[in-house]
Amino acid sequence: MISANDWKQEQERLDLVRESLQKRIAELEPEVAGLHDQVADIRKRFWEEVTVNTSSHEDFEETFYSIKQQEAVLSERERSHRQRLKRWKSMKRLLPSPYFGRIDFKEEGLGLSEPIYIGVSSLGDEDGMSFLVYDWRTPIASMYYDYSPGAVAYETPGGQIPGTMLLKRQYQIHDGQLRNVFDTSLTIGDELLQQELGKGADAQMKSIVATIQKEQNAIIRDDKSRMLIVQGAAGSGKTSAALQRAAYLLYKHRDRLKADQIVLFSPNPMFNSYVSTVLPELGEENMQQTTFQEYLAYWLGSIFLLEDPFDQIEYVLTAKPSQEYEARLKGIQYKASEAFLQALQSYALWLGKEGMKFRGIRFMDRELITEEQLKLRFYSYDSSIRLANRVVMLREWLLRELRFLEREERRALWVEDELDYLDHDQYDEAYSTLLKKYRREEAVFDFTEQYVEAHGEFRKTEEGEENVFDFAGQEEALLRRMIVKERFEPLRRDVKRLNFIDAIGLYEQLFRDETDYRRMTNETAVPAHWLEICKQTKEKLSRLELFYEDATPFLYLKELVEGARTNAEVRYVFVDEGQDYSPFQYAFLKRLFPRARMTVLGDFGQAIFAQATSLHEEDSPLVRIYGKDETSLIRLVRSYRSTQEIVEFTKSLLPGGEDIVPFERSGGKPLFLKTGSSEERAARMIEDLAMLKAEGFGSIAVITKTADESREAYESLTDKVCEELRLITKGTFTFEKGVAVIPAYLAKGVEFDAVLVYDASSQTYNRENERKLFYTVCTRAMHRLLLYTTGEWTPFIQAMDPSIYEVGQ
Repeated sequence: MISANDWKQEQERLDLVRESLQKRIAELEPEVAGLHDQVADIRKRFWEEVTVNTSSHEDFEETFYSIKQQEAVLSERERSHRQRLKRWKSMKRLLPSPYFGRIDFKEEGLGLSEPIYIGVSSLGDEDGMSFLVYDWRTPIASMYYDYSPGAVAYETPGGQIPGTMLLKRQYQIHDGQLRNVFDTSLTIGDELLQQELGKGADAQMKSIVATIQKEQNAIIRDDKSRMLIVQGAAGSGKTSAALQRAAYLLYKHRDRLKADQIVLFSPNPMFNSYVSTVLPELGEENMQQTTFQEYLAYWLGSIFLLEDPFDQIEYVLTAKPSQEYEARLKGIQYKASEAFLQALQSYALWLGKEGMKFRGIRFMDRELITEEQLKLRFYSYDSSIRLANRVVMLREWLLRELRFLEREERRALWVEDELDYLDHDQYDEAYSTLLKKYRREEAVFDFTEQYVEAHGEFRKTEEGEENVFDFAGQEEALLRRMIVKERFEPLRRDVKRLNFIDAIGLYEQLFRDETDYRRMTNETAVPAHWLEICKQTKEKLSRLELFYEDATPFLYLKELVEGARTNAEVRYVFVDEGQDYSPFQYAFLKRLFPRARMTVLGDFGQAIFAQATSLHEEDSPLVRIYGKDETSLIRLVRSYRSTQEIVEFTKSLLPGGEDIVPFERSGGKPLFLKTGSSEERAARMIEDLAMLKAEGFGSIAVITKTADESREAYESLTDKVCEELRLITKGTFTFEKGVAVIPAYLAKGVEFDAVLVYDASSQTYNRENERKLFYTVCTRAMHRLLLYTTGEWTPFIQAMDPSIYEVGQ
């Protein structure tokens, strides 16, 4: 603690800052309200201020500029309102707690030291010459996170600024009053972090910039790496650091980076709700948030019924071992690999020589252009031209052919039959069209061709002075054209969409016998159970369904043939729970966002999916995405989420878990509870839930292994838990406080005050590939961890040191 005199000075300084804030908020409020009213009024009266007259070219031009002028006024008012509203919100956000830290910095070569107060936003003094509070993202504020008092430096666009830190101080301020002030030397004060962590899990993740640690700050401010990999233990603050990183990037590059140029790929829709408040708390708009499955569904959902990763893991966790099961596992692993990616690239080269599959163009049960004609035309193009470019050339040829065939089709008998069934409105439309074309002086209309198409000859006036066209004949020709054009429109649309390519056939063609596969892909080896993998894949395709592991390769092959879809606007891509993505998917993301930098956050200890990618090894596939020179790897080994006792328990579940360092926050040991039956387990869990709620824990999860087990647990508890129980499924989109029943794979990335492991028996968790799943379940708990069984305990904990847990009665 600091001296009484220092405390008094700090409170006086705080009062001064709050007084300045209150004054400026009062000044801004009428401006914000006034501009809001102006914007609303301009929108309401927009067309009243515009003169609309299109009777002449000059009038039309005057109308156009009148609209543009009114639009510019509205745009300027909206921009002014947004700027003032953002500033007003920033000051309102600062008012309860204007800052959380301070450093006294003496720049090298200057005689005086300067106190630097740090908060979530900047605040200048009234004359604008100095700062009362510095935004935590400013270069000078980085010293607060990276250094202890002594020699320090910070980076600026003009170079490094060295100096000396004379003081490092932390504050807890609530409603304008100092609650705690202390000087610190080694880390961002554990006292403050202890109190923040002790508050318990909220309904959403919160921004705690005051407690950013040095290693997290390195993640936040890394602005050089093309690929930043963060391998962090459960509860090490990976996600928090990533969100603060997004806020930092938006601040540093605010002149050229917008929130919608940052994309976060999250593990499930509910996670998006969980992290949705962090950036707004820091005064930034939310970045784009999606899941990889949502992207796949956007492009493939209209063609296939797609399996999602949760259905895939349900199969892996519940299916009985068999040859079919082993083949599926091998297929998942192979289709997620770099080897399969390279095989598809080689396959595309082979397709440039032979093997392309097309769909013929059919019209009214007739084949206008056959598959063989398409193939002959395609392979007539220069073989040095890229596959996708030849597809474009074939599309243009097809559109030309359709125009010719459409003209030919106007003479068909079915068109004459259609003429008999046209209504008066269609005749009137044709008549009006012809009149307009006659009257338009600039129009060039080939009446000769139309007449010849209708009658085969001209009629001349008796005087023979000039050609006189038969108006009725022209009308019929126009109607024929309209009828055939309408019927041909779906054909043109399909050609433009490249639907003449048999993408399903091209992917299915891969899954032949080993000899054919090697010939098409130059692969030297195929995975075990290859024929069974081929059978499973083709059966799915025949039903217009796709395994999850096939979706990305199918889309990748489709783009190799048709041309890649890229998004050059996105500049930063964040991937949370990155260990659950395959090397194939990372290569796809690189291709999709060619100008983006990528930040991947994950924990290989929680790699529960069969296609998992290693994050912590130097030869990780992720390193090869952009190369070693453009890749940085940061390891976070200190866990902040759980109590020391829970971390000691969970780290013993993992080989190499001894590297995890618990944060020194004590609580109860994990509690083992064995009951004689499922009914007794449910009764005991109900008692424990009531006890935990009475202790003040607002966020409690009953975590199961699978979705079926979640439903079982929910049904056994729902009638007896006084507070409404929520069953979380893959379709749940919001994260809320209370008691939730949730499968393990949906709980990833989320934390709870207390966790009840529904069934920790050897019957439920027995295979070695389920160890990381069990570890993931247990690491969700912040303060309490209770494990239940009606049989033998899982082998993962049978060999544990009994001193790290308690056995309940």
